[in-house]
Amino acid sequence: MCGIAGVISADCSRVEPAVRAMMRAMIHRGPDDEGYQVLPMGDADSADPILGFGFRRLSILDLSPTGHQPMINPATGDCLIFNGEIYNFRSLRASLEAKGIAVRSSGDTEVLLKALSTWGEKAIERLDGIFAFAFYDARTRRILLSRDPVGVKPLYISRLRRGYVFASEVRAVLASGLVPDDIDPAGIASALAYGTPQDPLTVHRAIRSMPAGTFQWIGSEASRGEPSLPARRYWQFPQAVESFGEAEAVRAIQSRMDAAVRDQCVSDVPMAVFLSSGIDSSTVAAMARNDGKTVHTYSVGYASAHGEDELIPAAAIARALGTQHHELVLDDEWIVAQWRHWLAGADRPSVDGFNTYLVSGAVKDAGATVALSGLGADELFGGNYTFSDAKRARRAQRYFSLIPQPLRKYAAHLAYARLSPPRQRRAIEMACSGSSIVDIVARLRRLTTDVDMEAMGFNWQHLSLSPNYLPAEAYEPFSETRVDVFRTVSQADFFFYLNNTLLRDADANGMAHSLEIRVPFLARQVIDYVGAIPGSMQEPTGAPQKHLLREAAKPLLPRDVFSRPKRGFVLPIGEWMYGTVRDECEAAIDKLAASGVLDISGMRSLWARYEAQRGLIQYAYPLALVTLGSYLGSLGTRRNERL
Repeated sequence: MCGIAGVISADCSRVEPAVRAMMRAMIHRGPDDEGYQVLPMGDADSADPILGFGFRRLSILDLSPTGHQPMINPATGDCLIFNGEIYNFRSLRASLEAKGIAVRSSGDTEVLLKALSTWGEKAIERLDGIFAFAFYDARTRRILLSRDPVGVKPLYISRLRRGYVFASEVRAVLASGLVPDDIDPAGIASALAYGTPQDPLTVHRAIRSMPAGTFQWIGSEASRGEPSLPARRYWQFPQAVESFGEAEAVRAIQSRMDAAVRDQCVSDVPMAVFLSSGIDSSTVAAMARNDGKTVHTYSVGYASAHGEDELIPAAAIARALGTQHHELVLDDEWIVAQWRHWLAGADRPSVDGFNTYLVSGAVKDAGATVALSGLGADELFGGNYTFSDAKRARRAQRYFSLIPQPLRKYAAHLAYARLSPPRQRRAIEMACSGSSIVDIVARLRRLTTDVDMEAMGFNWQHLSLSPNYLPAEAYEPFSETRVDVFRTVSQADFFFYLNNTLLRDADANGMAHSLEIRVPFLARQVIDYVGAIPGSMQEPTGAPQKHLLREAAKPLLPRDVFSRPKRGFVLPIGEWMYGTVRDECEAAIDKLAASGVLDISGMRSLWARYEAQRGLIQYAYPLALVTLGSYLGSLGTRRNERL
């Protein structure tokens, strides 16, 4: 929806210039309006710090000036900057009005502001939405920062020696001129291991990503170099509940998903639904019809014979559902040009998100400002390869654990001798790791092997990371002692892959085009219910993947949707990297070598091996090197722009 920025500092002369520079760096997140507000922190003593709030607005609800931010509560002096949408704002508004609290605007921002003024931090637990906000409590002169439960909306924070800087994007934090862009080896290692940094790490030593599902109070102690209260978790993945049957679960899923889609169809600007040929997006499109408005569905195709798309089956689904369907066909030349823009403008290195960047740009050009997506269904209902592969890996680990440690690696070499070299290396490391289910999923998501990480000069112990190159904070959300493999895999994919990759890239690449992407499958009422369903009901013996979602969607969709294999919008990025855009890729590798953050010979050896084996590996493996090198190379350009 928007971009937020803030600075706390005792040096009053630095605050407004820094915040306004951050706002300029996020115009794409909010081209419709901007606002700035300065607020006191601590006592009236002039030595105490001040707070600057900055805001860029993408108008979606309440397009009038009453939706302007920063928004002040005239009754209390409290102030709010807020990025996202509160889907249950109507029911919250009714609760506030029942207490005699007037709400004059028609949108959700004033509701959130007055809810926080009324209930304080306890209001967060009542929210169903996607959000990152900063709330100024005038009575205590503190601010409250928070992110939504699964991390749809980002918030980056830098702790200064005497203050704080925070914003919706890394580039905005750097644009403040108050935060050094020094590189963090741990963040670099996690980015190479997984294709993008793992929360709370970024590739910058001074910048951290606020964990999803947490809140934090910050007061005037920040300007004195004293520690603030740590972030506290207000949401956990739900505990398993086994007191209901399948028929009841299917009805509840239908009801909750229908309500979530209805809530997320509320918009005062044109809306789209991303439509592929799969169950997830088709279910969202089918339920969106219940809103009574014309549903506009969009599918993106590829003009070249080298790619794959879903135009034909998606069009058939759209006809069956009766939506107003739009096909957007992209050609090679345009896509390659966009690929270059995507790399050059990245807010962080990531191997994912280019498809979202393309689709978002095309849909925005077609006139939409909001789009509904099927993201999250695979992680909730068991649609990812990790659900089946984790079970196989666990069985293999148990087998190899019976073999004495000195012989284990040799036995794994023999067992996996017929695999291709890339798959063999990964299978051997997995077999010898002896990991928990959480670590198995992490290893399945890994792009770079232990051997290759070490060859590039990274040691997980020296970086204070886990053997899987994850920070300790990554394990905090996992609390259940009883192992339900399905639910554990679901949680791990939620907190690692969905949070760190899919959702962060959906936000960054959608907002790059001023397009807000909403995710009904991740509505609080949906994840709190579906996340509590035991694995035995989610995947009964002999049932296909996403069994419960299939059952819930059967009354809504054509029958052939359920027998169609998963395809997607597939671009020949691997071919381009060694062809059309080879020079750019080589330039990025040179920049990575010049960064000084890794062993050059080990990195170049890995790049050469990727090129030699390009027919055997996913393009994401070498792309991790390219996106990191491109990002690090762009830092110098951005530094010069700030000067």
